[in-house]
Amino acid sequence: MHYRGLLSAAWDGPVTVAESPHPPLPAELELQALWFSGAFGRDFQDDSGATVRIVQFGEWNRSAGPDFLHAAAEIGAVLKEGPVELDLRPSDWEAHGHGADPAFEETILHVVFGSSGAESFTRTAGHRRVSRVTISRQQIEEALLRPRRETAIARPGRCVRPLGDMPAIAVASLLREAATHRAALKAARFLRTADAHGRDAALYQAVAETLGYRANALPMRLLAQRMPVAALRESNGQTEALLFGAAGFLSPDLHEKAPADTREHLRALWDTWWKARGRWESSHAIPWKAGGQRPANHPHRRVAALAALAKDWPKFRKLAFSRPLDVKGLISYLSKLDDPFWTKRHTLSSTTTARPVALFGKARAIELLANHLFPLALHEDEPFENYLKLPAGAINEHVLRCAIRLFGSEEAAATWLKKAAHHQAMIQI
Repeated sequence: MHYRGLLSAAWDGPVTVAESPHPPLPAELELQALWFSGAFGRDFQDDSGATVRIVQFGEWNRSAGPDFLHAAAEIGAVLKEGPVELDLRPSDWEAHGHGADPAFEETILHVVFGSSGAESFTRTAGHRRVSRVTISRQQIEEALLRPRRETAIARPGRCVRPLGDMPAIAVASLLREAATHRAALKAARFLRTADAHGRDAALYQAVAETLGYRANALPMRLLAQRMPVAALRESNGQTEALLFGAAGFLSPDLHEKAPADTREHLRALWDTWWKARGRWESSHAIPWKAGGQRPANHPHRRVAALAALAKDWPKFRKLAFSRPLDVKGLISYLSKLDDPFWTKRHTLSSTTTARPVALFGKARAIELLANHLFPLALHEDEPFENYLKLPAGAINEHVLRCAIRLFGSEEAAATWLKKAAHHQAMIQI
């Protein structure tokens, strides 16, 4: 029985969820990142009824013009190669002037995320029709893997009564099923990215998203997509410079403003990036959020952690894909991840701290396991009991609100706040 069915069976009233029929679309940049990651899949149907299969998602365009270059798609029985443009609505093609812009002449696919009401057409300046694919609301919600809206304020919700009437063994069964369901959704998302770009790229993007936490999850995923791990593996020691440069954190005078003991390091980063920037620099800035963050969560440190992992990728990859998962080994490895420059610094140009600061840390390691590695491992026949042994990380505000909505109070939910799997289950319910 599905977990919603278990709730209904424990209570003679229906279990309903009030939802807005039309939640607002995510920002266009987030939709672009989801598309490129393969979150919507590869197979579609265009506005003429022809089948569309994405063969190559291409690469991010770093200047003006269509969003992605060098893509390839089978449209009907014809393989086409060229740019792909994403817009929120079909009418945006003309509203944004793409139909008269020669830069869009070779576009092979127009991807949109809703209807603009009036009929519209996607044609180039040369009057060539461009196939249009529409991503549905359901596809977007499935790809986001998060609530349609923010969890309501922290007060008891409709599930308190049925859950209160259920014995602990039944609650445990309910949470297990919800956690299993959520893990399956997360595994499917990982596998879609792996299908689009390979398992290493999927793991790399998952790590980046985890390091970004909430405020910078999207910026970190964008960075991982724009500066792929395959390129870093071939960079001959340029990993840190390439990542910080692609992130937009390097400038020719940065070392002049920094403390004396950092200047040599920063100058070396710039000298390396200056030679590579023609290939990797983008005119589209990544929307980093530095304000309101704890110093240890500053974007500079998150990028530094990603660079440290990329430098030691074979070892990390082996641990991440081990079966059964070596949980203790992985947490120990990530907790000890280090870099001489970042041991006592919060940013590229900050002064040293009094004490060492963890570059990755145990809490982030648990989040990576719960959100990405265990879902994939469960899909590959890891016993659920191994997942259930993973302790919960920090109880964030979202999880706490879910717990109070479900159980009535933090105290009543205490039993179910100790395991990472139960956190995932409460979010899913």
